[in-house]
Amino acid sequence: MTDARRAIPRTDAVLADPRLAPAVAELGRALVKDVVVAAQQRARSGGIAPAGVVDAVLTALPARASSLRPVINATGVLVHTNLGRAPLSRAAAAAVADATGCTDVEFDLADGERARRGRGALAALAAAVPDAGDVHVVNNNAAALLLCALVLAPGREIVLSRGELVEIGDGFRIPELLASTGARLREVGTTNRTHLRDYADAIGPDTGFVLRVHPSNFRVTGFTSTPDDADLAGLGVPLVVDIGSGLLAPHPRLPGEPDATTALRAGAALVTASGDKLLGGPQAGLLLGAADLVRRLRRHPAARALRVDKLTLAALEATLLGPPTPVARALAVDVAELNARAERLAGSLVAAGVDAAAVPSAAAVGGGGAPGVELPSAAVSLPARWAPALRTGRPPVVGRVERGRCLLDLRAVDPTDDDRLREAVLRCA
Repeated sequence: MTDARRAIPRTDAVLADPRLAPAVAELGRALVKDVVVAAQQRARSGGIAPAGVVDAVLTALPARASSLRPVINATGVLVHTNLGRAPLSRAAAAAVADATGCTDVEFDLADGERARRGRGALAALAAAVPDAGDVHVVNNNAAALLLCALVLAPGREIVLSRGELVEIGDGFRIPELLASTGARLREVGTTNRTHLRDYADAIGPDTGFVLRVHPSNFRVTGFTSTPDDADLAGLGVPLVVDIGSGLLAPHPRLPGEPDATTALRAGAALVTASGDKLLGGPQAGLLLGAADLVRRLRRHPAARALRVDKLTLAALEATLLGPPTPVARALAVDVAELNARAERLAGSLVAAGVDAAAVPSAAAVGGGGAPGVELPSAAVSLPARWAPALRTGRPPVVGRVERGRCLLDLRAVDPTDDDRLREAVLRCA
């Protein structure tokens, strides 16, 4: 063994260094040890001097014990599935922090007895959609559909259009999800045209319910036809409407997007939706509809396996009762304001010697919401080669590359992050 390798400090000696004590307390000994071992390997290969191992560890230590890193979403996609979908409001984040310890999630502090789990979140959801007779929350929208099939169609048929046999993220398919419950799918119509008579002809003694699925990630245009919810609700069997994106009421900027209130008023027995898309809250599956059906869903044995935790309940309640969410603000912001922000950012970067320009852009809802709808936006344009450096910087900034340029679209970027965005770009320069 060379003298240089003998000089590399032992692992236990490095971990005992007082400068690492705060990191061990905050991150845990095992995580810090992994960073120490990596630094020792760098020293053995000659990448750093043996005396610099502790300094290398201090530089490489993560800020948190989790590997997840906060990201500035400059893609122009408001609800980006790969970036965690909807960012929580400050009110929701604070509610989650409060719920990390012991809480009264299932306890009545007044009388000291057990209470209904998540009653605050459920009351807030019911108030947000007063047309629902009752509400329930599970861990995602797929779970909501699964529970509907388990309760309403065990060993029976679910009638749905061939044009709504949707594949969702990561290769999962709604038909396969429903069939896994033991229900049988009765496909009607064609990919582009399904008529009311197609549904009516398929309904019989074995029908559990009619299902309408929002084709959230694609559009079928041209020679198309589909009955409306009110017609389907009049066929004599329950109508379940999966609106997908979590819009609880009509939105002026998304006139074609299905919403829970409209579906219920049209006669839907149950509506399912996601909590972490247009609603702007945590991942959750929302079930809204007829009180007797919701009670049956809530009491099914699978409901226990699909229930949400206290952190989700806290975030959902604060989302519903608190100020506008980041997604709501991003939808509502005027393009003139975005243009002004882009001009300011680009101007300050040009003054620092950066090849930057403010350019028009087109944003999208994302997350399966409002497919094909473009939201006018503004972006800061940079050389395309900067995209990887921005993604791996601190903080990571994720934009998109178009026509040889890296665009940092501002519609999904909180205005309070503009300075952080500028500093991230300057670090790359």
